[in-house]
Amino acid sequence: MVIVALTYKKLTQRDFRVLSVIERNMSRYEYVPLEVIERQVRMPSTHVSMVLQKLNKLKLVKRRLGDYVGYRLTYLGLDMLALRSLVERGILHALGDKLGVGKESDVYSGLTPSGERVIVKFHRVGRTSFQKVLRVRVYAVDKPGYDWYALAKIAGQREYRVLEDLYKVNALVPKPYSYSRHVVVTEYIEGVELYAYKDPLDPASMLARIADTLRKAYLDVGVVHGDLSEYNIIVRITDEDEELPYIIDWPQYVEKENPAAQQLLSRDVEYIVRFFKKRYGVNIDSKTVLDYVTGKREEL
Repeated sequence: MVIVALTYKKLTQRDFRVLSVIERNMSRYEYVPLEVIERQVRMPSTHVSMVLQKLNKLKLVKRRLGDYVGYRLTYLGLDMLALRSLVERGILHALGDKLGVGKESDVYSGLTPSGERVIVKFHRVGRTSFQKVLRVRVYAVDKPGYDWYALAKIAGQREYRVLEDLYKVNALVPKPYSYSRHVVVTEYIEGVELYAYKDPLDPASMLARIADTLRKAYLDVGVVHGDLSEYNIIVRITDEDEELPYIIDWPQYVEKENPAAQQLLSRDVEYIVRFFKKRYGVNIDSKTVLDYVTGKREEL
């Protein structure tokens, strides 16, 4: 069983009370002073001390020593609060194996209370380079005072909400179930990532379906993916042998009114057209696809 799930099972109601108080005060303090925690958690100081020792040992909080003693959440501590919320709301019942690790996220399988398999995505903003995130992610560039904790929550909320909008217009994206803080729960897509998909039956049709999702995103929802590649497209094969390419990883999207949107959209289209031409021999002009995505032409 994964470390996240094992750690969750070790926590009590009292532990979550302390974690919640620290979370609530992290917008005011870099490290929440011990006396603030003791005052707000409403437990005897000896109990608070025991809980904080446990949380520190489990690496759910980080302790500051010096002119004052303070605590802040780690990503694992934030994970626990998000999981608790999802469990209590009946969204998630169990967390399974880790399926992938990215620069800004960890992805796990999970189960709902009804036994349905889902994807549980933990946003890890700034894990490799927080300063780079502040420079390149649209949701971060206008928030220079925000830390990893706040930006991870923003990333989770953004991804869930854009998936909601895209799913409503029948774009090929995973169905969103819910989110809490930096964690997003979506439909589990049983398929193969495009980069590993060797022998497609109809690659031209797959490319057309990808273009259709980009078109719906642009014209119906008003967004551009902004980071499209063969690594964030999953191909599902239906019982009728249809190849359905689902586009995932949307937190870095930009609105089409953004000054960078056209450049990002052109890059998305050119990259994916080049991939299909090189890998599968699909011969189509990127401008033709771009004109379709932006509504300048009605058919590919």
